[in-house]
Amino acid sequence: MAELMAQDKDLIYALDIGTRSVVGVVGRPMGDRLKVLDVELAEHGKRAMMDGQIDDIRQVAGLAKTVTQRLEDRLGVRLERVCVAAAGRALRTQAGSFTLELPEEQSIDQEEISRLEAGAVSAAEEALQGDGEARRQMFLVGYTVAQYRLDNYPLNNLLYHTGRKVEADVVATFLPGEVVESLYAAMRAADLQVASMTLEPIAAMNAAIPAELRLLNLALVDIGAGTTDIALCRDGSVVGYTMATVAGDEVTEAIMRAFLVDFKTAEEIKRALGESEELIRCRNILGQEERVAAPEVIQAIQEPMEKLAEAIAKQILSVNNTAPSAVFLAGGGSKLSGLRERVAEKLEMDEKRVAIAGNNFALSAFSDSLELERPEYATPLGIAVSAGLGLLNDSYVVLLNGQSAKLFRNGVLTLRDILLMNGYSYADMVGKTGKSLTLTVDGKRMVLRGEPAVPAVLEVNGEEASLSAVIHAGDQIHFVPARAGEDAHRTLGELLGPGFYGTALVNNVQAPLDIRLSQGDVILTMRQTAPAAPVQAAPAAPAPAPQPAPVRPAAPAQGGRELHLILNGEPLTLPIKDNGAPYYLMDLLEYSGIDFEHLDRAVRLEVNGQERGFQHQLKEQDSVSIMLA
Repeated sequence: MAELMAQDKDLIYALDIGTRSVVGVVGRPMGDRLKVLDVELAEHGKRAMMDGQIDDIRQVAGLAKTVTQRLEDRLGVRLERVCVAAAGRALRTQAGSFTLELPEEQSIDQEEISRLEAGAVSAAEEALQGDGEARRQMFLVGYTVAQYRLDNYPLNNLLYHTGRKVEADVVATFLPGEVVESLYAAMRAADLQVASMTLEPIAAMNAAIPAELRLLNLALVDIGAGTTDIALCRDGSVVGYTMATVAGDEVTEAIMRAFLVDFKTAEEIKRALGESEELIRCRNILGQEERVAAPEVIQAIQEPMEKLAEAIAKQILSVNNTAPSAVFLAGGGSKLSGLRERVAEKLEMDEKRVAIAGNNFALSAFSDSLELERPEYATPLGIAVSAGLGLLNDSYVVLLNGQSAKLFRNGVLTLRDILLMNGYSYADMVGKTGKSLTLTVDGKRMVLRGEPAVPAVLEVNGEEASLSAVIHAGDQIHFVPARAGEDAHRTLGELLGPGFYGTALVNNVQAPLDIRLSQGDVILTMRQTAPAAPVQAAPAAPAPAPQPAPVRPAAPAQGGRELHLILNGEPLTLPIKDNGAPYYLMDLLEYSGIDFEHLDRAVRLEVNGQERGFQHQLKEQDSVSIMLA
């Protein structure tokens, strides 16, 4: 056997992993079109796919390997890199918003915009995570910015504008991690390296609807065996994806029931119907030879065809709000006789505006020997065209921490895009400062700041890079996620300092100095004079001659030798303190009759009808109220 040549960088190998079959396409870019060199199709022996999602990885990998080997033998090339597409059935779309407060008014550069968009995408992903459920890994497929705002003023473009606060609203589309991982696992088991990944509806649209037509509002409907994927475009961009769980299998199952045949035979009858045979020969499950008339088959599939047309119309209208300008039907199911007319009827469109895809394939692909204008080729041909003609700009390998990064998005890819596509969040890229601790101390608000984040390591090809850096084929990314800063924390003693002597209430309850403070705590302090430190005995010495005691100056009197107050409506007389110090509101707590050890409510402190703090100095004849609130 001749030795196979290596797959050169321009040789595109695309695999469409469908519910019913695996289709391989090999081609090479020739100018602005892809020259298709070969196509191979093989059907699953049993159901290895469920509604477009891989169920049996080993079986799918085995069939992919079979298709690959057949193409390799005919072309004499070892196929090692493959372009694939994920089914649209598991797509999740979610809105997200993010606000970035800048330290000062400044010009907005691309780095701030990257951080802003990354935060909004992360917010959208967070919204998809169900409450109380285990966190699911989600991979970003793409997103669009719905609105920017600068200092609350809406803008379409933030770049180089000057402001302090920027906001972004995005609509992001994700695939659950298990969908992506199962596809990658199947390709690894088939000894293939994934060179690019896109979505099946995007791929089919790239084949069926050239970019120059997408200024119109158009729908691409790819009817497979298990699912019907739908993509809509307008104003030059793909604006929405959706899918219907009704597809070709429902039609096949109706034929099984009507004519008592197995699934494989029912599929053959369905295909023969598309070829307009008057009589279709088959063998039923009883072993009897039968000739089934085409009109009988058409009659048997009316109900599932009606449901399929209704589902297609409903999903298009749910995303587009109105009927599009035109609809292209692709996939094997699109050839069902009468379906095109039914879809037009459900959408209340002219039949001429609903067409079978294939007529536009020649604008982006051609072959010297193969017939390509078949609607079932929309997805495999679209995968190959998308990668070969650079419509995805992700048809290359980028290494992220030594592993091939998962790439989805159309257009230029930045470092931020790749990190988001591979499951990293805004916090991983930028880091979060630890949470602040806000307290109220003796009536004054105090904010203790958390520790700053440890920044992420962002390197491309060994050099430091920004989130907005554009990534190219073959780039190697080294990324170490940022680490969140430590939250602010204090004990009561740490807050008051080593010089504090006295009593403190936390939320109106006397608290020990080692208590850890919590967000929003209210602290009231009652400082006292610290007792004099005991004097240590000195070595024995001769007694000094007696000296006269020093004379302490008399303290100024407060209303004579006593202080007269009204406490809670009753007169209270207090003797002057020995050291002549004034009386404070906290000195009256012991006279209030309130058990401060077991408080269940706040305490209200008033002097002469005005609310005061514990440190308020009392004067002669003050009227004091210390009551539970």
